[in-house]
Amino acid sequence: MTAAPLKIVVIGAGMGGMMSAARLAKAGHDVSLYEASDRTGGKLHTEWIGRVAFDTGPSLLTLPAVYKDFFARTGKHLGLLCEIKAVDPSFDYRFTDGTSVKFANLSRHQTLNNLKAAYGQEVAAQWDQMMRRAEKMWDVSREPFIENELRSVFSLLKRFSLLRDLKVIAPWKSLRQLAEESMPDKHLRFILDRYATYSGSDPRKAPAVLASIAFVEESFGAWHISGGLGVLAKLVHERAEKTGVKFHLNSPVQKINVHRGKTTGITLETGEEILADAVVANADASLIYNHLIAKKIRKLKKVRKNLAKADPSLAGFSLLLAMRKDETEPLSHHTVLFPTDYDGEFDAIFNEKKPVTNPTIYICAPHDAAMSNDENLESWFVLVNAPAHGPNSFDWNNQEFAHDYANSIIDQIESRGIPVRSRLESLTIRTPADLENAVRAPGGSIYGTSSNGARAAFMRAKNRSPIKGLYCVGGSAHPGGGLPLVGLSAEMVANAIGNVHNAKPLRNH
Repeated sequence: MTAAPLKIVVIGAGMGGMMSAARLAKAGHDVSLYEASDRTGGKLHTEWIGRVAFDTGPSLLTLPAVYKDFFARTGKHLGLLCEIKAVDPSFDYRFTDGTSVKFANLSRHQTLNNLKAAYGQEVAAQWDQMMRRAEKMWDVSREPFIENELRSVFSLLKRFSLLRDLKVIAPWKSLRQLAEESMPDKHLRFILDRYATYSGSDPRKAPAVLASIAFVEESFGAWHISGGLGVLAKLVHERAEKTGVKFHLNSPVQKINVHRGKTTGITLETGEEILADAVVANADASLIYNHLIAKKIRKLKKVRKNLAKADPSLAGFSLLLAMRKDETEPLSHHTVLFPTDYDGEFDAIFNEKKPVTNPTIYICAPHDAAMSNDENLESWFVLVNAPAHGPNSFDWNNQEFAHDYANSIIDQIESRGIPVRSRLESLTIRTPADLENAVRAPGGSIYGTSSNGARAAFMRAKNRSPIKGLYCVGGSAHPGGGLPLVGLSAEMVANAIGNVHNAKPLRNH
């Protein structure tokens, strides 16, 4: 029996919302998307300030196959719409002892050679062994956890060859414990620790399986899109419109309507009620379950309890620097300046809830002529990890503090031998409070909740809500944050709706 077309409402025009909407519209459903702001893309945004452009959200693309698959299944291939360039080296890691090492794109052999030249053969062998372990972790976790819905811990365990696979994943170990057992070299431990921050987490609490991210990055590459990563958001928006999705910008949603355990649609802040057979919410899970659904519902008791227990993810304090070019010493596309005390960074953010005095500094300096209207200028996006904004964390509304903190970050960059002020054309500061205001991310947390703790993945919002007909997509839902996982989240939600509503709509027409 052919599935009946559904009337589907999508809340939020982030990547997860747009990609799930496009897949559902392509399947023949009537899809309308409501976005509170005046633009699409959510956190993925390329912003022009003066004569240069900045990727103010994600600044590299990994696992491009997720997006290539989306475009192939909804219309024209991605490669025909934009230019995707390999970022090589993928990262330039610099340490306070004066040493540095560059990780090559798509070449473990070259990366190992670089490690050998910087720190010796034994250190290179340590990283090689770690990547072999990370590859096994990826092979075990990819299909049951990353590419499919996580319904419960029991559904996951059923898919594992228990003893063998659990030994590989080692859910009882943190990423830090894995690093300390396998890599005596401190430089390598710092590099591996950083992969916890990819999910906004503390490596001392985040699960060891996050090491698989390092393998994915090495094996599938780090990529840039000419003109900025925001081009990808525009292309997804265009594809969604071509599949028939109806976009409503400047249309904030007041609530998700629920009757007898089922969603019946949404109510806009204007008071207009939109009826729907299914609702896909591309918003932070805490907003969905604590604000868009405000009333007490027994089915949501566990979800709300999990959200209350979870640590918020890292937020970010960023500097957008328009810089006069210096071709004598150009930075790599991605440069990471590690501090002496990495633990001090996580203590400050997660325990003390305060800005880090000497943070890890990430600099994205894309060599992309399409991101500058002046051949003498280039953009640097500088990001440091920060505590979330809010009454139970840190108040980022203090503009004087933000200005002083920005200057301290520039001082630290210059102390590492990278001139800034002599080349600086303009400076724009963005705090976690700014991110919260721009995309309704509570506290400016980049990934919603962190992956701190072995149970964090199971406490993350499921794609299928306990409310019948309501689905969650995006970085705060399974399988997590970052462009590839958000894209997979959208595919899971579209498939789930297709599998559940396979005979008739929930709502009586």
